[in-house]
Amino acid sequence: MDQRLFIFKLKHLRGIGNKGLLKIFHYFLNHPEEEFCIETCLSLGCIKKNYQETFTVSFQQAERITENDFHYFLESYSFLTIMDEDYPDRLREIYNPPIALFYLGNKEWFQHDHSLAMIGSRESTPFGKQMIESLVPSFCQQDVTIVSGLAKGNDTFSHQSAIRHQGKTIAVIGCGLNTFYPKENQRLQQFIAKEHLLVSEYIPNTKPLRHHFPSRNRIIAGLSKGTCVIESKRKSGTFITAQLALEEGRDVFAVPGNPFTDASEGCLSLIQAGAKCIWKAEDILEEWQAQ
Repeated sequence: MDQRLFIFKLKHLRGIGNKGLLKIFHYFLNHPEEEFCIETCLSLGCIKKNYQETFTVSFQQAERITENDFHYFLESYSFLTIMDEDYPDRLREIYNPPIALFYLGNKEWFQHDHSLAMIGSRESTPFGKQMIESLVPSFCQQDVTIVSGLAKGNDTFSHQSAIRHQGKTIAVIGCGLNTFYPKENQRLQQFIAKEHLLVSEYIPNTKPLRHHFPSRNRIIAGLSKGTCVIESKRKSGTFITAQLALEEGRDVFAVPGNPFTDASEGCLSLIQAGAKCIWKAEDILEEWQAQ
């Protein structure tokens, strides 16, 4: 079977995570003579008992996907697998890289030398928005691609600012490309899909389930040379994304704020953990120029 079609079928399996999909793919890649059967996949994917029925039903559905179905899908969406040469180099290097990505827009931005994740609290403050408006124009002038998660608050402001200042932006979402979350960002998501780059590891029509967003965060960090945290609580998705970036050896920058507010707690903790304290774009640009 064609590798891309095989991975496309794997992406339709439910009750299994990306790690399990990678195990199944690598096994059959190294055992091409072996029959693709559900018993082997259940074992390789370590599917828990309460998910086995869901997995079995989706496996039977995936088996019925044909090459014509795949080609029809590609008329509306773009699909990139971990085996493709143009799969993002930085993303391939992370722990648990997505076996495949669905995207709309300009895939050349995947390989952009200078990509910066700009992330922050959904409960943004006027200070956070002001910092984004202060930082992003200089990044756009220096051709830095802004990566974020299209969430409410600082993510949205980061995308909007990059667009407004004629820069490039990549939005990584935790649902299908044709699902809009949050609803109020529908026009922004459609614009990014058409003029910039919209990315998801989930097949179209996938709902924005809560557990998708921690997984989404590793892609944001993985696509980026560095991560800049504008505002963050100590226990938040933003904080987790920055920690993932630190663990992958990526540059992490954090904007200090008022130590008496929850919105600054995560940033100050990251600075203590080794993130570079910044408050102007030159703090990041000059460090990258020196590397």
